[in-house]
Amino acid sequence: MDSLPLLSLMFLTLPLGAALAWLLPRPESARVIALGTAVVDLVVAIAAVVAFDPAQPGFQLVEKYPWIPSLNIHYMVGIDGISLLFLPAAILLFIGVILASWNSVHTLPRLYYSLLMLLETATLGVFCALDSVLFFLFWEFTLVPLYFLISLWGVGANRRHAAMKYTLVMLAGGVPLLFGFLVLAFGAAAGGGPLVFDLPTLLRVPLPSDLQYLVFLLLLVGFGVKVPVFPLHTWLPLIAIEGPAAVAALLTGMKLGAYGLIRFAVPLAPTAAQELHWLLAGLGVLAILYGAAAALAQTNLRRMLAYASLSHVGLVVLGIASFNLQGLQGAVLQLLNFTLAAGGLFLLASHLHHRTGSTDIASLGGVARTMPWLSSFFLLYGLAGMGLPGTSGFPAELLILMSTFKDHAGAGLAALVGMVASAVYFLAIYRRAFLGPATRPAVLTAEDLRPRELWLALTFALLIILFGFFPAPLLDLIRPAAEAWLARLG
Repeated sequence: MDSLPLLSLMFLTLPLGAALAWLLPRPESARVIALGTAVVDLVVAIAAVVAFDPAQPGFQLVEKYPWIPSLNIHYMVGIDGISLLFLPAAILLFIGVILASWNSVHTLPRLYYSLLMLLETATLGVFCALDSVLFFLFWEFTLVPLYFLISLWGVGANRRHAAMKYTLVMLAGGVPLLFGFLVLAFGAAAGGGPLVFDLPTLLRVPLPSDLQYLVFLLLLVGFGVKVPVFPLHTWLPLIAIEGPAAVAALLTGMKLGAYGLIRFAVPLAPTAAQELHWLLAGLGVLAILYGAAAALAQTNLRRMLAYASLSHVGLVVLGIASFNLQGLQGAVLQLLNFTLAAGGLFLLASHLHHRTGSTDIASLGGVARTMPWLSSFFLLYGLAGMGLPGTSGFPAELLILMSTFKDHAGAGLAALVGMVASAVYFLAIYRRAFLGPATRPAVLTAEDLRPRELWLALTFALLIILFGFFPAPLLDLIRPAAEAWLARLG
């Protein structure tokens, strides 16, 4: 156990910040507190990156304390090379959401920013939890702030329906997830020992083959709802249209379901995962092709981005299904790229919506003439989502493609088709929305990115370009943990 509990410090500062934002009498202080708390958290996350030893494949910065001793359940957190970089990436995206909401949230701002900080707590907990019950607690707790954020600050007329649908779908997905964790705990204790919930022990205790199939399918359904995989995706385009665009940035920029597949589903049921590799690959191909086809038909920027996210996450599932080093590294890189590119696109869509009142193509046109900075960054983030060389999406998609072609040539061809389609739908809708003459009054009078928004967009852009040209440091951080992950598969 490390002397300085960096991970717990991250969890502690956010609820304190939420309480402070709620208690202070001045509503405008809430956004300042939220931003300051997120910046402090980012500093702590960077300190965790610095303290991390990349040569060690196991979990580090581990903290373990008894929580429910009679059931052998612990407060246990830690990180490895797979989860490490998600901490600063997630916090950076939350900072972007806070800044995107700076001048747009006028109703109950104290509650809004308090909920954002609680959601950030739960999200970071998902990435750090090493006890399955603790993980499930963080996983389910994300639903509470999201429900209120969508229903109270959504931009669509059906925002409450969208919030209810999302919550009910996720609660339904939590049932097989919890059942899978319980099967794991009882399966590991089959020899008469205590129940096992902590991940390091579960990784050391082999699960009988018959139970592996049950566990894998349960976890696949539970995590697949939030990935999302086709046909469990219907909540995503609804949230993109009805919910706040800034909150949609969190749901598309951080694929917690895909992380759950990597962290729990595959390594805890390795035999079943390899036997059912065709199922994972098939789900990836379906997501790629369906998402691309649906994105081609959209006339609203946010709906297009939602279906594009579905298509791109199919590549991540393919990378996981390859069960080799390049595929896993590419999947993790692509998830990090989502945070910058997909999250950044939705943040810019949020700015555009607040300035023009719509993200429908029919209401736009010529945006680049009045908002050149916003248009330029939107193009760059979109190119990163397409995997253009020189952006962070390129090494991720290249690794996934190369790994997929080794064992799934057909799936690799489908991935190529999806990548070509992504260029078609993005460039087509970009031309119609951002180029040409500006004729709409809302577009003609719209203000470009403000200084704080510009600095954030520039930060995202620099990271996209930096990791596009220099992905090796990220790959070196991921490699030892990825090799240990693969060793579980035999």
